Amino acid sequence: MQSIRTTFRSLSRSAVIVGTVLALGIAGCSTASDEATSTSDDVAVGGRLFSTADSATAALGSDAEPGQFPRTVVHSRGETTLEQQPQRVVVLDSGEIDQVLSLGVTPVGIASPKDASSQPAYLKDQLADVQTVGTTSELNFEAIAALKPDLILGSKLRVDESYDQLSQIAPTVLSIRPGFPWKENFLFTADALGLEGKAVEVLNEYQTHVDAVRETIDGSPEISLVRFMPGRTRLYGNLSFIGVILKDLGLSRPEIQNIDDLAVEISPENIADANGDWIFYSTYGKPEATEQDNILSNELWHNLPAVQDGKALEVNDESWFMGLGPLGANEVLNDIENILGS
Repeated sequence: MQSIRTTFRSLSRSAVIVGTVLALGIAGCSTASDEATSTSDDVAVGGRLFSTADSATAALGSDAEPGQFPRTVVHSRGETTLEQQPQRVVVLDSGEIDQVLSLGVTPVGIASPKDASSQPAYLKDQLADVQTVGTTSELNFEAIAALKPDLILGSKLRVDESYDQLSQIAPTVLSIRPGFPWKENFLFTADALGLEGKAVEVLNEYQTHVDAVRETIDGSPEISLVRFMPGRTRLYGNLSFIGVILKDLGLSRPEIQNIDDLAVEISPENIADANGDWIFYSTYGKPEATEQDNILSNELWHNLPAVQDGKALEVNDESWFMGLGPLGANEVLNDIENILGS
């Protein structure tokens, strides 16, 4: 019988079928903390390895049959054996939080995103009674241990230096990075939880939603994505969470954003590069720490055809750029249908 690891790798390279093809492995998004820039040509943390994070993630996981335990999970820091299906899960990254909730698993503990006072509003109700164990950059190890987890989930990008300490508390499984490979990460998380079948079901439902939304949109309007962040303004490319959703919908992008990278950074005087049939923009963090007010009040912005046509709209940063999982993706699809649907 074909192993789940082999099956998942095959799915992520080809398709899950529900009337149309569910293409996996285009994925992506990231938060401010994983979007630091080393050079103008290297926006995404991870450098030359960033664009291969999807295929690298697809090589991870276990060879166990669906739901079978014990299983040994190959992950970014080595191998971890899980004797039984996890019941008490602590999650240390925002993408994995969306993912476990999408699988019907409520974690016993979560870490909040760096520089964020709370979890995304779209997950608030599901996380109301879940204990916080610090932030992704400042973990509370005593609080984690007190929860007596039988699995800790996170990413190497966030908690690599804490891996040894976390592993002493409970079996710890780390993805490579959040963001770009969000579909592969979802399958990987499901593998660790023994919920492989549920993951395929969820991704099929996502694709069905994509197909339904696409049917409501006339033509292929060109979509521009702008994000105001402290110290930088970005136009998001195809290797981003929202970028892959637009790709799944078959919507076109401005040439400068139709790139296999996370984003390009622009200065306020180059905001004309943001033009498209529609402009969707958001702000990460405090608006006063960004160029948002400066750009949105600028004549260059107001001269953009999309702005003059009333087609420049602010969207929710938490779901559009920080969603990182199926729940966030479906929130975005709902927004797009409300805006572009006929």
